[in-house]
Amino acid sequence: MTAGAIVVIAFALAFDFTNGFHDAANSIATVVSTRVLSPRLAVVWAAVFNFIAFLVFKTEVANTIAKDVVVQSILSEGVIFAGLVGAIGWNLLTFGLGLPTSSSHALVGGIAGAAIARAGTGVLIGEGLGKIGVFIVLSPLIGMALGLILTVLMQWLFRRVRRVERLNRRLRGGQLLSAAAFSLGHGGNDAQKTMGIILAVLIASGQVAAEHDVPLWVVLAAHAAIGLGTLMGGWRIVKTMGFGITKLQPAGGVAAETGAALTLFFASANGIPVSTTHTITGAIVGVGASRRLGAVRWRVAGRVVWAWIITIPGAGLIAAVTSLIVRGLS
Repeated sequence: MTAGAIVVIAFALAFDFTNGFHDAANSIATVVSTRVLSPRLAVVWAAVFNFIAFLVFKTEVANTIAKDVVVQSILSEGVIFAGLVGAIGWNLLTFGLGLPTSSSHALVGGIAGAAIARAGTGVLIGEGLGKIGVFIVLSPLIGMALGLILTVLMQWLFRRVRRVERLNRRLRGGQLLSAAAFSLGHGGNDAQKTMGIILAVLIASGQVAAEHDVPLWVVLAAHAAIGLGTLMGGWRIVKTMGFGITKLQPAGGVAAETGAALTLFFASANGIPVSTTHTITGAIVGVGASRRLGAVRWRVAGRVVWAWIITIPGAGLIAAVTSLIVRGLS
């Protein structure tokens, strides 16, 4: 393996690590804000399920990232490196601002931006990007609908419980399970994006054939990196996700995490790289809206949505500039 390939793979795992600490809030915000777990225990809980997700999910999402975003012939080590710089740069910028943006879409934007800077828009694969684009819209809407439906269902199931404190105590164990399910879905979808990037590097450097599946060492390395990143936490974003959008109780936490987890399981099984951030945010909004529309802090939610909109072009711009610099230096 060339030195360049090793450097790019290291950057891919660094992105995976930033994905873990940037998106840790997605996995733990609800379970922390409802005080079911302390922040320290919550990140350990999430990190464990981030890692073991490789035992549950196949690598369909990784293949989409490696082969269905831009044409493989343009994916040189320099282009992939620039794309990763764009994604990591965007993650660090939005982490500093406390914005729960999508690491997934930052990665897609970074790779697309780096490729366009080298060869123009003709290198983009419309079908793959179209599928991703559709689920930019659908994943938060599906999460919101499931969060709303599950909240209403639980309200009906527990309608005879008169004391809120008693209901919350009953659902604390349920929220541990729903948080685990969401962390499993997060690891299953997000770690695969890094796997896809490393697979693209291995194909570009001639280490594996174009039709090759993801090697086991790549699977384990990607899940380890995202798990370690989750252990680092992401407390600025936890505050926005767990406290800023709506006030959550354990019942709402169970509904939000379960709705988001179901969305992620479906997407991962079908090879669709969705945003765990968008999905859980939509589910939390759905939980808040089940009480009344005024229970949702729409100004905070609107700020999050604007951050979503600019993620792909923002990461793409950083990556495009980096790609041109790398090309000039090579």
